[in-house]
Amino acid sequence: MSFFISDAFAEGAAAPQGDPIMGLLFPIGLVVLLYFFMIRPQVKRQKEHKKMVEALAKGDEVTTTGGLAGRITTLGDDFLTLEVADGVQLKIRRQAVEAVLPKGTLDAA
Repeated sequence: MSFFISDAFAEGAAAPQGDPIMGLLFPIGLVVLLYFFMIRPQVKRQKEHKKMVEALAKGDEVTTTGGLAGRITTLGDDFLTLEVADGVQLKIRRQAVEAVLPKGTLDAA
């Protein structure tokens, strides 16, 4: 009697079920693809960044994730001091270092 909801009628016997292993094959395949295309490359990038941060040394020229470029003057366990201009020093986290620049890059700029 309702104009918006149609009546539901039974069709008969249910369709026969297939092999349950074949039903799991597609989701397992998706998880494997997700691992190889998303998770594995991200873990690799994280390891490379951690290795780069551990190898930082006094005098390295670096850029930060915020876009600052400068020379490392002091290093601590979690923080470092970055000289961005003559007499201007900033204290930042080591993890904020995005890349190490080749020597002399800041002098050329």
